[in-house]
Amino acid sequence: MDIAIRSGYVVPVDGEPITGGTVLVVDGRIAAVGPDAEVAVPDGVRVVDASGRWVLPGFVEAHGHIGVHEEGEGWAGDDTNEMTDPLGARMRALDAINPADVGFADALAGGVTSAVIKPGSGNPIGGQTVAVKCWGRTVDEMLVRQPVSVKSALGENPKRIYGEKKQLPSTRQGVAAVIRDALTRADAYRARRARAEADGEPFERDLTLEVLARVLDGELPWCQHTHRADDIATAIRLADEFGYRLVINHGTEAHLLADEIARRGIPVISGPLFTTRSKVELRQRTLANPGILDRAGVKVAITTDHPVIPINFLVHQVTLSVKEGLDRDRALATITTNPAAILGLDDRVGALRPGLDGDVVIWSGDPLDVMSRALRVFVEGREVYAWDEERRAGTVVDPYYRESV
Repeated sequence: MDIAIRSGYVVPVDGEPITGGTVLVVDGRIAAVGPDAEVAVPDGVRVVDASGRWVLPGFVEAHGHIGVHEEGEGWAGDDTNEMTDPLGARMRALDAINPADVGFADALAGGVTSAVIKPGSGNPIGGQTVAVKCWGRTVDEMLVRQPVSVKSALGENPKRIYGEKKQLPSTRQGVAAVIRDALTRADAYRARRARAEADGEPFERDLTLEVLARVLDGELPWCQHTHRADDIATAIRLADEFGYRLVINHGTEAHLLADEIARRGIPVISGPLFTTRSKVELRQRTLANPGILDRAGVKVAITTDHPVIPINFLVHQVTLSVKEGLDRDRALATITTNPAAILGLDDRVGALRPGLDGDVVIWSGDPLDVMSRALRVFVEGREVYAWDEERRAGTVVDPYYRESV
C-alpha cells in the first residue's frame, strides 16, 4: 500500500520530532520521513492530511497473550499454557492464535500494531514466542517473526501448578533444576548432532532439544518470567551458567537489583503495572519501576501482559510511569524502539524510519495525554482502523472482506 501522511507533528521516536512532516509509505514500507517540503510524493499516492495531529510509529506490545487467551471465551479460548509437560520448548504460541480475538481490535484502538505473543507462565519452559501484526485473516498473514524467543518461568506459578499435581517441580529449587536439566541435555544434544553431521550419520531429531539448542547457540533470547528479587537472581545465575541471552519479563522487584541488571546489560520488560498486589510476588509492585531501571541504564520495555491489563491501555501505563519518574523524553521508547530492539524486531517495527514497515498511527494529540486517542491506524500502509467522532466509535476493517474504513 502507498500513502503519504502529510503536515503532521511527526514523532519518529528514534529521531527528533518534525513539525509539518511527511511519512511516505511505498509497497508497505516507509520510503521517506521528513519535512513536507523535502519529501516528494509520487503521482498516484494517496495523501492523508494529518494537520494538527501527532504521527507516530505503531506501538509494540513486548509481552502478551492476545489471541491465545481470548477474552470472554472461558476455557474454550484459553490456550495459554500446555500444563501437562513442564518442558514445553517445542510448543509454539503461533499454533494457538485466533486472529478473531476481540483483543486485536482493542490493540489497534490503542495504537498497538505489533505484539509479541507468548505462552503463559505455568511451566518452567513454556514454549516459543511469536511476533505478529494486530490485523489479518490468519496468523501466517500477520507474522512478523517466528520464533522470537523462548518463554520460561520461575517463581510461584510453576511451583503451584505442579505442586498441586504432586510432581516435579513443586519448589523453587525444583523449577530451577528442571530448567538446568533441560539445558544440560540440550548441550549434550548439540554435541551429538555435531558429531553425526561431521560423520555423515543419520540423527534423530528432538524438537524440544532443537529449540533449546538454538537458545544455547545465542539465536533465541530467553524470556524469563520472574517477579521477586531472589528469582531474578536465579534467572541471572542460570544465564551465567549456560551463556544464553536473558530478557527479564515482569521484573516486579527488578528496581531492587537495578545496578546489577544494568551492569550485565540485561533488558527488562516491565509490567503489567495496573494490577493489584494479588500475590506475594507482587508485594513490591510499583509504577516507579520503569523509571528506576531506566535511570540505572537498563533498556526497558513496558507491557500490559494482555489480557491481565487491556492491551489498549499500554500507553496509559507509560503515562503513569512518567508521573512516577520515568524520563518523559525516553518514555515512548518503552513501547516502540526498546521492545523492538530487545526482541530483535527493529529491522521491521518500532520507529518511523525508511526501510521499516509502514505501521503508522495518527493521534489526536500527545499520546501520553490520556485524553488523546488514535484516530487512524495504518498497518504496512493499509488503513485498518479509524475513529468516527460522530458515532463516538472506532471501526476496524474486516480482514476477511477488507472493506475500507
